[in-house]
Amino acid sequence: MQHLDHDRLVFLALGESDADNGERTHLGVCTNCRTELATLERVAGLGAETQGLSALPDPPEHLWQGIEAQVRAAEAGPSPTETRRVPEQASAMSAEQAVGVPAEQASAMPAGPTVTRLDPARRSRRGRGWSRWAATAVTAAAAAAVGVLGTVSVLRPGDPRPTPTPAVVASAPLAAYGATPPAAKGDAQVLQDGQLHLHVANLPSVPGYYEVWLINPTTMEMFSVGTLGGGSDVLLPLPPNVDLKSYSVVDVSAERYDNNTRHSGDSLLRGTLTG
Repeated sequence: MQHLDHDRLVFLALGESDADNGERTHLGVCTNCRTELATLERVAGLGAETQGLSALPDPPEHLWQGIEAQVRAAEAGPSPTETRRVPEQASAMSAEQAVGVPAEQASAMPAGPTVTRLDPARRSRRGRGWSRWAATAVTAAAAAAVGVLGTVSVLRPGDPRPTPTPAVVASAPLAAYGATPPAAKGDAQVLQDGQLHLHVANLPSVPGYYEVWLINPTTMEMFSVGTLGGGSDVLLPLPPNVDLKSYSVVDVSAERYDNNTRHSGDSLLRGTLTG
């Protein structure tokens, strides 16, 4: 029986073209070609699933060197010494050795090594090409798995080496201001990495949003640092080289969606930075 060409099966697995009537008929009766096509489709599916992993860090250089060495070894095939390394005696195959084979079938298999001989013409065309292709695909899949596991080990919550929290260089307790209910409160911390960490509680509901400001109490000049959003905690980047000795007052205001970028005049919380 004339089998389908391996390269043609690759195109079918990748969906580059559809099988014609003759190819569909052959796949319906040829177990070997049908199995190989199914294997190629699984590999193609795995490749498609990894398209979203492009942002992961590159594996280290020594990993690629090991992959290349394994691919070259797979292409070279076993050495004569390894080929002759067959046990003289072997017991019946166990259920653990027969991966994917039911235990009752494994126990019924004959003892001793079993050698399957392929037709020389098929082995020359399909065996060597497929072994090299499969070795490359499997090795590449292993590299991707290592990269994913390495990234997960860095990011997982149980990492024994968590990123240290930046030091606090200034802080301020925030208290209710003006007509704000006394239960409203908060804390502001300026971190060494140039961010302002704000935690608030019991703020009154407003029809708009909450905005955070730094105010110079001497001149009453001010600038917006950012908005709180819907949470009680927020990290806001501070402008480079901000003078916290001059702009020492942290203010949380109630703002409306009116396209006015100036302070509304409705301050809810205030506190003075020290540190």
